[in-house]
Amino acid sequence: MGVFISKFIGDKKFYKSVLIVAIPLMIQQLISSSVNLIDNMMVGQLGDAALGGVAAVNRFYMIANFGTMGVINAAAIFIAQFFGAEKIKEMKQSFRFSLISGLLIVIPFCLIGLFVPEWILRFFTNDADIISLGLQYILVASFTFLPLAFSYSIAGAMRAIGETKVPLYAGTLAVIVNCIGNYCLIFGKFGFPMLGVQGAAYATLIARIVEVLILLVVLKMKDYPFKTRIRDIFDVPFDLVKNILIKAAPLTLNELLWSFGMATLFKFYGTRGPEAMSGYSVASTISDLFFVLFGGMAAATNVMVSQPLGANKLEEGRKNGYRMIGTSIILACIFAVMLFGSSFVIPSFYEISELSLNIAESFLRVEGIMFWIYMANTECYFVLRAGGDTKSTLFMDSLFMWTINLPLVGLLAYTTNISILALYVVGQCTDLVKLCFAYWLVSKEKWVKNITVS
Repeated sequence: MGVFISKFIGDKKFYKSVLIVAIPLMIQQLISSSVNLIDNMMVGQLGDAALGGVAAVNRFYMIANFGTMGVINAAAIFIAQFFGAEKIKEMKQSFRFSLISGLLIVIPFCLIGLFVPEWILRFFTNDADIISLGLQYILVASFTFLPLAFSYSIAGAMRAIGETKVPLYAGTLAVIVNCIGNYCLIFGKFGFPMLGVQGAAYATLIARIVEVLILLVVLKMKDYPFKTRIRDIFDVPFDLVKNILIKAAPLTLNELLWSFGMATLFKFYGTRGPEAMSGYSVASTISDLFFVLFGGMAAATNVMVSQPLGANKLEEGRKNGYRMIGTSIILACIFAVMLFGSSFVIPSFYEISELSLNIAESFLRVEGIMFWIYMANTECYFVLRAGGDTKSTLFMDSLFMWTINLPLVGLLAYTTNISILALYVVGQCTDLVKLCFAYWLVSKEKWVKNITVS
């Protein structure tokens, strides 16, 4: 038992390296989540219907978000490994692929949001008030997909080589702009028009534009190894495109299926009324303050696992993979205590119905108890992805969700009258089974390989 546990424990140097990479991204996401929390509270002052409408649109937004990240993360794996192998030309080509593919993915989502927005909202609910307010939000928010794609590509490439400060600064300034914009445009402060939920959408669009402009300016000024000229943007060899797509296809499909699955879960919970949708939205926004750990571990895993593998230091990469799992669980236990404690304080700041408030508090306590399991599952996913074993990530994540989690929750949602809390608990408990499957896939060690070698 002692030998088994020891492989999950790193030394002081290892933990220092992890935190150097993870903390800046965690701070950036914490700031972003904090502002989202404030935004959520602002929209919540407009009522449960407004909160539900924005939450429904954000479920659609999440599908586009994660689909884009699937391709960009696949490219980032190659950028990280090529960086470790000191192959500059291939790094540039991988970055070009990231830019082009990210844009190609978001354009359809932008068009869907602009031309058939009501169809999207009716997928989640038939409540006329929620749909009406959601339409006001989505017709503006859809334009945010375009700057988002470029921001993710540039920031992803920077993090792949260990540069975390620039994305941190750009993201921090963007969320500050978003927060100020929300206050001015939702409520009509400082001479601005009072636009309600539409004002929140405009603020988000402005913030995304600010973020991408900052990243582009820094990219222009500094000499990053992946940096490319605009005229060379389509100079990506077919063999590299093929290799990235082989890794990206399962990863992107997984991200799309997973995010669509989360949207479907939101629909299932919505069967218990608008209060359930509102309470779920509040709980999700608050828990995002603590799920920043996931983003930090993702960036750290790229550096601690992908880079050694790319440098053909397979044993170092393998050991680091298990150490990352152990580290993530330790940190998750600390975050779990804080998440559970937040349920007694933060929800009370919302001006929502008593039932919505109670639902939010209960969901947060369930998440606090389950948090270490979420993190362990996610870190297994990051380790598999770092070595390019994207087929396994598809099996452990989306396949599990669509064959176990969703059918079970959907069946209970439409054939029983159990409470929203019971429905939520059942859905979350399936992650225990998922953890066994996820670690089994990691232990097979198909991810311990150098994907930069043809």
